[in-house]
Amino acid sequence: MIQPQAQNRITYSKVIHLSHIIDTAIPQWPGDPSVEFTTFAEISQDGYYLRRFSLGEHSATHINAPNSFHDSGVGIDQYSAQSLIVPAVVIDIRQAAASNPDYTLPITDVLSWEEQYGQIPVGSLVILNTGWEKKWSDKNAFFNQDAEGIMHFPGFGSDATQFLLNERQIAGIGIDTHGVDPGQDNSFASNCLVLEQPRIVLENLTNLDQLPPQGTTLIIGVLRLRDGSGSPAAVLALVP
Repeated sequence: MIQPQAQNRITYSKVIHLSHIIDTAIPQWPGDPSVEFTTFAEISQDGYYLRRFSLGEHSATHINAPNSFHDSGVGIDQYSAQSLIVPAVVIDIRQAAASNPDYTLPITDVLSWEEQYGQIPVGSLVILNTGWEKKWSDKNAFFNQDAEGIMHFPGFGSDATQFLLNERQIAGIGIDTHGVDPGQDNSFASNCLVLEQPRIVLENLTNLDQLPPQGTTLIIGVLRLRDGSGSPAAVLALVP
């Protein structure tokens, strides 16, 4: 797994939640388990308040593990603590995605970003800001399914993902949609490429409009589910 460059100190001016609040109304991938809360103790009766919650490993803002796409892949419990603190860069494709919901990030967009901000550093997590988080409260708009049930939302092109992995040695990728792959891609090509390494895949991020193109550090909190295919994630951004 790619490790970020050693850092003894992180300087930041603010901390931002990149994770959605989890409730029973969040958009759920078709066929995934629903979110459920069951009250087990009440302050008035038991002296304390306690609920049980149930949700899929890929619900809400979450991280995917290699074994979600590769039989021989490790589970989420095998990610080291160091691997979950990573520098991040943000590529903004909101304008392109607004006019084309099927927009797929090409290598040329990566190179254009680098012309302005410099080469993506080794060990970075590359975040795609598509603007899709604004649709979170509307399940139909978020998945944008047509009459045949095909979803239409933007994502990483497999060529761009391969370029980032091979030529920039990134730590992983993240996005504000329900999949790093475009909605029409049922092969999950970018997921498979990144998790084969294994590296990091974050989906359903939010508040990306508050991040600068570069300089942010992410702290990714996971539930260390044994052999988990992923985990809901508490992602914090330390913004310079």
